[in-house]
Amino acid sequence: MPEALNPTMTQNFIHDFIDEDLAPGGQFQGMTVHTRFPPEPNGYLHIGHAKAIFIDFGTAEKYGGLCNLRMDDTNPTKEDVEYVEAIQEDIHWLGYDWGDRFFYASDYFERMYGYAVELIQKGLAYVCALTPEEFKAYRGDVNTPARSPWRDRPAEESLDLFARMRAGEFPNGKYTLRAKIDLASGNFNMRDPVLYRINHMRHHRQGDKWCIYPMYDFAHPLEDAIEGITHSLCSLEFEDHRPLYDWVIANCSAPSKPRQIEFARLGINYTVMSKRKLRQLVEEGRVSGWDDPRMPTLCGLRRRGYTPRSIRNFSERNGVSKAASTVEYAFLEHCLREDLNETAQRVMAVLRPVKLTITNYPEGQSETFQVENNPNRPEDGVRAVAFSRTLYVEAEDFLEAPVPKYKRLYPGGPECRLKGAYLVKCTGCIKDEAGRVTEILAEYDPDSRGGDPADGRKVKGATLHWVDAATAVEAEVRLYDNLFSDADPDAGDKNFLDCLNPNSLEILSGAKVERSLAQAQAPASYQFLRQGYFCVDNRDSTPEHLVFNRSVSLKDSFKF
Repeated sequence: MPEALNPTMTQNFIHDFIDEDLAPGGQFQGMTVHTRFPPEPNGYLHIGHAKAIFIDFGTAEKYGGLCNLRMDDTNPTKEDVEYVEAIQEDIHWLGYDWGDRFFYASDYFERMYGYAVELIQKGLAYVCALTPEEFKAYRGDVNTPARSPWRDRPAEESLDLFARMRAGEFPNGKYTLRAKIDLASGNFNMRDPVLYRINHMRHHRQGDKWCIYPMYDFAHPLEDAIEGITHSLCSLEFEDHRPLYDWVIANCSAPSKPRQIEFARLGINYTVMSKRKLRQLVEEGRVSGWDDPRMPTLCGLRRRGYTPRSIRNFSERNGVSKAASTVEYAFLEHCLREDLNETAQRVMAVLRPVKLTITNYPEGQSETFQVENNPNRPEDGVRAVAFSRTLYVEAEDFLEAPVPKYKRLYPGGPECRLKGAYLVKCTGCIKDEAGRVTEILAEYDPDSRGGDPADGRKVKGATLHWVDAATAVEAEVRLYDNLFSDADPDAGDKNFLDCLNPNSLEILSGAKVERSLAQAQAPASYQFLRQGYFCVDNRDSTPEHLVFNRSVSLKDSFKF
């Protein structure tokens, strides 16, 4: 498990409930706390799931308990083994493990069917023949009860029809199995909800064995009960479904009685969290895939250079509450920047290079400077950085005609410090036929080795990063911004696709990085001096074609 800035979860209202349940006389006195994380394998996990993972697994850790991983594969429409494997990889990457407690909801289909038969036998469920259109029309409103002409169908008839539904005799939509609860309930989830529907679709694990599938509100409580879950921790939209959860547990001969507790989901500005919308971005080719570094998916964040510790810390510091809120994306970046500042090696890379020739430096001569890898980690040691007559510097570090207060290179300008090397003074430039600067000319002070003048004179110019031209390695650099230009692309009647940021990706070819990065491999992260934190792209980078993704800039825009 990765080292965490906050290894133990802060006490929250969920833990208060659990403490009550474990206390003498409590519902789970003397029992082991047992939670579960039940993702539907119909897409990749995103940063919102990371909060749920943190709560489910973190709560179990806090109480020395257990947490299951369960694939909630009750809906075959979009489920795929690709997603199952990706979910496991993401959870392991975050630093959590479920041991031998990995389950599929579909393994319980036979038992769920038996519980449904039990409800029919008790007079608590019936087969309904309303069409989807009729079901909607008969649903009623706050002042009008729902109705169904099939509510009093004899149990024997419902049992026969339900068995024939399972046998595949009827087309999709012909019948449903509904619970018999309260058609006048103010909670519409209790107005005889559908428990089973017909769906002639092949299941990714069960094949064609089933053509009826349980609804989530029926399957979920039974899955928890079968696995012996004590506390079923859910997001807040399931609060109105809790009475149905409890009804199913109370009326089926389930082996245990879990307690459902709801918490507010994570909301982040400048993004969307709907799996359906994320899938649309992928399928329409608006991003390069589920792992596009602009996506809020965990695989996308991992490819962008986010660390498990930064995401766990982000989840911890956001807290757990009942109140829905939106977190600034800048805070997620702050947590990453905070982590990488402690761990990332400092290197020099020039993203938009132009040559700098030091005219009074001896031709054919070269030297090396010993540079500290990370000032926060002396144990990381030093590395040798080459220096010679021709270097690369950033194009923006030179202006032929400077603007006011410009303190970088320009003809006749002040001395500038080449990071860790020498002081230089610009003497001119060379241009091509189109008038573009192709080479900057400068002279250096031989007595300023290490960047500090021997006579102690003050330097008015800026400190510039650079890369030795003779040993530089070429790389592609990808600069990422928010995928959406609107802080709330889901608000109101907006089409979230209209809010896409056309400048969310800038690709720089021909960047120059220092020789120490020639064999860099994912998931290595670096601080490019003056530029930000960058990681090796885990999909496209090769030793022959290095690709670096900007994880986050150096400037922290988040304010506490």
